[in-house]
Formats: sequence, structure tokens, C-alpha cells
Amino acid sequence: MRRSHTRTRQLFGAATVAAALAALVPNSIVRGAVEDTLPMGTPEEVGMSSERLQRVSALMQRNIDQDLLAGTVSLIARHGKVAHLEAQGFADKEAGVAMTPDHLFTIMSMTKPIVTVGLMMLYEEGYFRLDDPISQWLPAYADKTVRRTVGGREVTEPAARPVTVRHVLSHTSGLSLRPPDGLGGQRPATLAEAIAAAADVPLAFHPGDEWQYGASTDYVAILVEKISGMSLDDYLRERIFEPLGMVDTHYNIPRSKVARVAAVYRPTGPTNTIELFRAPAFREPTTYFSGQAGLSSTVADYFRFHQMMLNGGELDGARLLSPRTVNLMVSNHAGDSLVYVRGPGYGFGLGYGIVMDPGRATDHLSPGSFLWGGAWGTVAWVDPAEDMLGILMLQITSYEHLSVRQDFSTVASQAIIETNRHNPPTVMGYDRRH
Repeated sequence: MRRSHTRTRQLFGAATVAAALAALVPNSIVRGAVEDTLPMGTPEEVGMSSERLQRVSALMQRNIDQDLLAGTVSLIARHGKVAHLEAQGFADKEAGVAMTPDHLFTIMSMTKPIVTVGLMMLYEEGYFRLDDPISQWLPAYADKTVRRTVGGREVTEPAARPVTVRHVLSHTSGLSLRPPDGLGGQRPATLAEAIAAAADVPLAFHPGDEWQYGASTDYVAILVEKISGMSLDDYLRERIFEPLGMVDTHYNIPRSKVARVAAVYRPTGPTNTIELFRAPAFREPTTYFSGQAGLSSTVADYFRFHQMMLNGGELDGARLLSPRTVNLMVSNHAGDSLVYVRGPGYGFGLGYGIVMDPGRATDHLSPGSFLWGGAWGTVAWVDPAEDMLGILMLQITSYEHLSVRQDFSTVASQAIIETNRHNPPTVMGYDRRH
């Protein structure tokens, strides 16, 4: 289903059209300028079925009609062309604002892969090796201790090995930040302050022994700042966003773009129907640039970032990484540790979860596919074996009762009618022929 209101939008403006569409056709597709910035193609051009791609639309609409989600933006690209781009439902249900492809979403942990790429660019410039201790840049993090429980009593012991750059990139560091109540209820003004305040917090385990999702990417972020001499905000903008044309990705959303921010919802009651959690509003700029979360973006911007990764580190003449470094990032660095936030069948690379065993994984993707999502429902995956990527944008504070993110990979993959499975692209972090 690929209806277009491009001309209407150009004539009357986004706000007027959004209100009219909300009243008349609230789930229709509104494209316009976004479509003009993306390499669009028909499904059949890229070996997919137009008819089968309608199942993506139907999946999203079911969740919207059941009042489980307010609205979604979904994108599927293959062989470098966008075969599916659709906005459905509402960006702000209470205000009657229809969802459009250019709405901005808080992407939460989908910040992590971007920050990881930022540090790997410095790795390529020879500033560090993966197994260098982070204490080279954070001296207070030398000689860390590990907290253990022995005989029902909590004790500490010296860490078996230093925390390294590889550990923070792969979430095997055991590091954690001190929560605000441990800082007198005061949130640090900068990430550097938070890192300094947590230097004496014992590790959760010996570095490299386990996988623990948490603060590790904040240490990736502070290493970017320490090595580059720039704030993370400036570094990402100058080194990643501007070269890739990611014009709508921000830590601080400008006042001029607030009208394009999607509202955030939360499930409530026994049926998990949604209620408003956070309405779009201008928020005072922060100086706390986290690696864990914090960025807002659009589906078009996030497509550019992940098409760069799928291409082996380059997009439209802007090369951020070499194919070998992309391979390194999307190889498993977590050993046999359970990547518990994804479940069995996954490993973890540098900034990404990796599909290791598709028979156990909940995402219907090829072995070696890499992916990550955000705490407010966004998700993105890249399947190099099929030369395909998918991005789903939505805003809900808890999605444990929903399967829409995993179902998205299913309905995207089932639309492939010309498989690339036995002739995968050369950018491979895993042997995808098995």
C-alpha cells in the first residue's frame, strides 16, 4: 500500500496536512521531501514482493487499531534502495497529528552503535588497540576491584585483569555508574563528571568473564572525548552526521524541529492500551552527552547510518570505516556469554547484537545479521547475507508485552522472493553460508 500525498503537502504545509489527514485518513502515508532524499526503488527491483510487503503495513495497523501503539514509521531497504517506507497512525494522538516519515524519535540505546562507530574511527587512526586498558585515559580506573558475595557477605577482591577498550565496547567490562541517589540526588552536568564520580565503584565481575548490559557505552563515549579532545556532541556531528547527511540526529533537538517530535506513550491497565507519557515540547539543551542513550533521529537519518555499515563503512563517497573494521565490529566478542536482553541465539560484537543461531534467535534474520534497539521501542537490523536492512520507529516506554519488533523482521524477510542467501556480500563478520 503506497499512497502518496506529496503534492498536497507541498501546497498546504506539513501542519495543515497533518491535521487534515488525522481527521480523514489517519493511517495514510505522508512522504514528500523525505522520499526525495532517499534512494527509492520498487520492491520488485530489489527482489521483493509488493504484495507480501503489505503484510508489514497490516502488522503495524493491527497494533495501532488495538490501541497498543499510537503510530509507527517502518523502512525496509535492499541492494541500497528503499523498497518500503510507511508512516501509520499518529505522532501525537491527543493533538490529532498524523505520523509522517520525517518525525523525530528518541532512539535511546540505538545511540550505542553510533557512538561505537565514533570510537572505532579513532581505532583506525591508530590511537589505541582494543586490549589497551582504559586507565591510559582514565587513571582513576586502574587497579579496579570486583564485588563478590561470599557466605552471604559482600566482599571485594582485586580484578583479575584491567578493564580494556574491548571490554567497554562489548559490554563485558562489569562497570557501572553511580546512580543519582548515590550522588546526593544531583545529576552530573557532564558525562565526565559521572565517570569521575564512579571510579571507586567495584566491578560486577572480573572483566571479560560475563556480559552485562549497562553503562559500558558511556565509557566508550568518554574515550571518544578523551582521545579526540572534542565533546561527543561535536565529534559525532563533525565526523559522522555531517559526512553522512544525517541532518536530523541530535542530542539537543532545536526549537525549530519540536513540531516534528513524536509523543511518547506507555502501556496501562490489564489490556496494555496506551496513554500519553511525554508530549512533544522544547527541552532545555543538555551538556550531558551519554553513550548509552540520548540521541533523537529520523528513519531517513538512521537509514543513512546503517546503509553505511551495510556497505562496509561507506555511503555516497563518505567513508567512515574500512570493511575490515566493520567485519571486526559485527563479529562475536562476548564468547559464550548469554546476551540476555536478546535471549538465546545471539552473540555481541562491538556495539551490536549478532544473530549466531537463527534457530534459537527471535529475529527472523540470517546468521551474522547485526542489530540493536532502544528502550522506547525503536529497532534496526542489518542482514548482510540478504543485503537488506530494516528500521522501525515507534515510541512506547515498555514493549515486553508486544512482539512487533521481532514480527517486523519476519514480515520483512518473508517478502524476499529472490534470495541472496547463497551469494552473500563480501562484508561478513560471520560465515553466513552455514
